[in-house]
Amino acid sequence: MDKIPVEYASEKLDAVEIGSHSSKDIDPEKVRQLRWKVDIHLIPLLSVLYLLSFLDRVNIGNAKVAGIEQSIGLKPTEYNWALSIFFIGYIIAEIPSNIMLKKVGPRIWISIVMLAWGVIMMAMAGVTNPAGLLAARFFLGFAESGLFPGTVYLISLWYTRGEQALRNGLFFSTATAAGAFGGLLAYAIMRMDGVAGLHGWQWIFILEGLPTVLMVAVTWYKLPNFPDTAPFLTPEERDLAVRRLQVDAGPAVETEFSWRQFRMVFTDYKVYLHMITYILTASPLYSLSLFMPSIVNGFQFSPLMTQAMTVPAYAVACVCTILVAFSSDRFRERGYHYAGPSFFGCLGYILLIVTRNSSTAARYISLTIAAVGIFSSVPSMLSWFTSNIGGHTKRGVATALIISFGNAGGIISGQMYRADDAPLYVRGHATAAVMMFLSGVLTLIFKHLLDKENKRRDNLTPEEYAMEAAGEELCDNHPDFRYIS
Repeated sequence: MDKIPVEYASEKLDAVEIGSHSSKDIDPEKVRQLRWKVDIHLIPLLSVLYLLSFLDRVNIGNAKVAGIEQSIGLKPTEYNWALSIFFIGYIIAEIPSNIMLKKVGPRIWISIVMLAWGVIMMAMAGVTNPAGLLAARFFLGFAESGLFPGTVYLISLWYTRGEQALRNGLFFSTATAAGAFGGLLAYAIMRMDGVAGLHGWQWIFILEGLPTVLMVAVTWYKLPNFPDTAPFLTPEERDLAVRRLQVDAGPAVETEFSWRQFRMVFTDYKVYLHMITYILTASPLYSLSLFMPSIVNGFQFSPLMTQAMTVPAYAVACVCTILVAFSSDRFRERGYHYAGPSFFGCLGYILLIVTRNSSTAARYISLTIAAVGIFSSVPSMLSWFTSNIGGHTKRGVATALIISFGNAGGIISGQMYRADDAPLYVRGHATAAVMMFLSGVLTLIFKHLLDKENKRRDNLTPEEYAMEAAGEELCDNHPDFRYIS
C-alpha cells in the first residue's frame, strides 16, 4: 500500500485501510447526513455559549461608558488592572478546568462553569469599590476558563481534521457577534438608568449575566458528550461517527499518556513559533474587544450613541471571519489566511493613527479595517497548530501550552490603552499595529519553513525514508507526515 501521511488519512478514505477500520465500509452519503446532524445539534449551541462568554467578558467596556468609574471611584490604572486580572484567573484555572472536563464530561462541567460565571456576572452589579471589582473580574476569568478549551476539545472529538477549521471559524465568529450584540444591548440598557435605583452599568451586568444562568438548563439537557453516547444519534450513526474518526486518526490511535511525547513538546521549535504568533494576535484582539467602546467614544459620539456605533464594525468583522475560515478550509491553507488578515489589521491601526484628526467617518472605517483583520486571522491560527502537531499526547499538551501562553496576551491587552493616551490612543494603536505586523511576518516565515520541510520529505530516498521512519512515537516527525502550510 502507498504511504499515506497520517494527517491526510481523511482525504484518502476511499483507498485506505487502517488497522481493523476500512474506509470501504463508510458510505459518503451517510457521512454527509451524519455530519449535518452533528452540525445542527452541536455548533449552534456551542456558538451561543461562546457568545455569552465573550459578552460577559468584554461588557466592562460598555459599563465604563455607562459610568462605572464615577460610581465606584475607579481610577484609570485600576480600570486597566480590572481588565488584565480577568486573564490571570483565566490562565490559572485553564489546565485544571480541562482536566475536570475530561473527568466528569463536557455536559456536566460546562454547565457548572456557566452557572458560576453567570452568577458572578450578575453579582458584579453590587460592587461598590475598586477592590470588589478586581476580585469579581478575577473569579469571572477563573470560571470562564472552562468553556473555550472545552469547546475546542468537543469539536476535536466530533469532527475529522479536515472539518474542524470551518467549525472553529463559525464558533469563534460569535466573539464578533458578542461585540455587536453587546453594543446593542448596552444602548438599550443604558436607558434603564435609575430604574429600581440602579445605575445603567449595574443593569448591564445583571441583564447580560442572566441569559448565561438561564442557558445552564439548556446546556445540561442538550449538550452531548461523546459520539458513542450521543442520545440524538441512532446506534448505527454512533458506530459510523466513531469509525470515521478512527480512520481519520490513521496509525496515531494511542490514547494513553506518553511522557516521550510530553517531552517532545518542549523541544519542538514549531510549538514556540505558534506561541509567539498566538500572543501577538491575542493581545490586539482582546484590547480591541475591551476598549472598543472607549475608542468609539473618542470619535465624539454621545455615551448612548457610542454603544450603538460599536455594532457595525463588529458585524462586518463577523461576516469576514466566517468567509476567511471557509476559504481556509476550502483550500486547505493556513499561512496566507493568517498573515493576510494580520497585515490588513496592521493597516487599520496605522490608518487610525493617520486619520486621528480626520472626519469621524474616516476614523470609523479605519477601526472597522482593524477589527476585520484581527478577528479574521484567528480561525486559521487556531486550526493551524492543531493540524500540524501529531500524536495525541503531544497535540494535547502543545495545544494547552500554546493557548495558555496566548491568553497571557489578555493581561497585556488590559494595559495597552491608557487613560493618559485618550481619546486618540496613538500609543495603543501603534503597539497593536507592530504586533499585527510581526505576527504576519512570522507567519510567512513559518509557512516557508513548513513548505521547505514538506518538500524535503517528498524527495527522501528509500534509504533516507527508512532511517527517518525507524523508531516509535515519531508524531509529526514521521516522514509520512505533511504539514498544512
